[in-house]
Amino acid sequence: MDELIEHAEIDGELIPILDEVADPEIPVLTVLDMGVIRYAKIIKTREAIVKLTPTYSGCPAMDVIADDITDAFTKAGFKVSIELLLAPAWSTDWISERGRNAMEAYGIAAPLNPIADKAALLDGEKIVKCTLCGSINTKLVSQFGSTACKALFKCEDCLEPFDYFKCLK
Repeated sequence: MDELIEHAEIDGELIPILDEVADPEIPVLTVLDMGVIRYAKIIKTREAIVKLTPTYSGCPAMDVIADDITDAFTKAGFKVSIELLLAPAWSTDWISERGRNAMEAYGIAAPLNPIADKAALLDGEKIVKCTLCGSINTKLVSQFGSTACKALFKCEDCLEPFDYFKCLK
């Protein structure tokens, strides 16, 4: 569980609550898996503050995430205040290993490093692995997949389309 909060300051008592809040766009990931929770502290008895960073400016899921966090804390008997933190900017490096594995199992290729990401998205290098058959004989279909933070790829071997989560730094 420690790797889930490597880049954040989170009271241990709040981890189980936050680990129940799913990302609305990738429901197999929690907000902890995504690394969007930057700070979660108990400030008074049964009262907490949570600070989160959006995956990108204007991300439409942030309002849903804030509502879901409020609901989870209310269900756990807490009053919670939520703040958005825009700096430092969120990075795909903050996605946990558990999250990357869950993403791949769900059918979304996890982000590569920035250099490989550019090579795949701009130069057409065949380095994004198909989430169904594991082949790297894949090609970019569109810079944008089901959401703005994903690109659409197609496997040339099994012919299946799949999303690739773009690398953000």
